[in-house]
Amino acid sequence: MMQGIPQPAFYIFKCQQSAPPGMPKPSCVSQNNPESQELFGYMAQKLMEKGIMGNVQPIQTSCLGRCQQGPVMLVEPGHTMYVGLTKDKIDRIIDEHLIGGNVVQEFVIPEEFWAEPVPVA
Repeated sequence: MMQGIPQPAFYIFKCQQSAPPGMPKPSCVSQNNPESQELFGYMAQKLMEKGIMGNVQPIQTSCLGRCQQGPVMLVEPGHTMYVGLTKDKIDRIIDEHLIGGNVVQEFVIPEEFWAEPVPVA
């Protein structure tokens, strides 16, 4: 029997959208928040350090539509949206959710901003 290429256990979609300077709309990567500019690289480095980069696939995305709660990232499977990201929060999400198997509820988007999905048909 032929062996297939294994798929990652998790995909992390990290919003990398930035607004032009002076734009009143918030964005996940902000000129006013230097840490927000470093989060994707920081997360990738931590995944490598923990030896789980192959099991977890980080993906840079544009807007995920939750700018007011940014920086944000979506973890699949599970459809878990984490908001207000910082390096400390990313550390906990990696350790507790991706490695430990427990969603870090205190960093999850509030339900009023992340209701049930809209049906396609």
